[in-house]
Formats: sequence, structure tokens, C-alpha cells
Amino acid sequence: MRKGAKTKFARHLRGSLTEAETLLWYHLRRRQLAGLRFRRQHPIGIYIVDFVCIETRVIVELDGSQHLDSPTDAEREAWLRSQGFHVLRFWNDDVVSRTEDVLAAILDRTDSAMKTTEKA
Repeated sequence: MRKGAKTKFARHLRGSLTEAETLLWYHLRRRQLAGLRFRRQHPIGIYIVDFVCIETRVIVELDGSQHLDSPTDAEREAWLRSQGFHVLRFWNDDVVSRTEDVLAAILDRTDSAMKTTEKA
């Protein structure tokens, strides 16, 4: 996919978020989580990730049942990790029913990533 086409597709995805993505975005936008800037439906390489904090290199992916044991998800995650990103995956149901736990896990991962970056 050409870069321009991928950006256009990412914009389309931003306009059609799932219920779980909308809920999580409500909590991540405008630096509401520890002052960190998250982007939604952001292109990285050949992929478009659900949410990413570039500063901490943490990606948050939300999955529905179609992602259960998906080999393409494993390849995608391996590539993202090879680029230095930490990938967190949550089920859509968990975001909706356990929002605070999901936010705590994201905060924990971003804190760990920040500490690792400071040591380097």
C-alpha cells in the first residue's frame, strides 16, 4: 500500500472506531494518561496500529474475536517489536468492562518503557 493510501485509510479508521476504541481513546486523548501523547490509528511501517505513544514506544492493540490465535497478528507483533516497540493487547470486552484495569496496565508499561529509555 502506498504511503498516501495508508494515511488515507488510517484517517478512515479514525472515523469508524469500535465501542472499545472510542472508550479507550476518551481516556488516552489530550494527554490524560500521565501527560503522555497517544495517537490513534497511526501508520507504522506497513501497519496501522490502534494506539501508540511514540515517546515511550508503547503500542496498544484492541482485539475482537477475529484475532483469536491469528498468525498474521503474531507476525505483525514480531515486526513491531523488532522496531523497538512494546505491544500491549487487550480484548475489546476487557476495555469495556474493566477500563480502569486496562488503563493501569498501559500506565505500568509506559512507566517501565520510560525508565528503560532513561537508562539508555
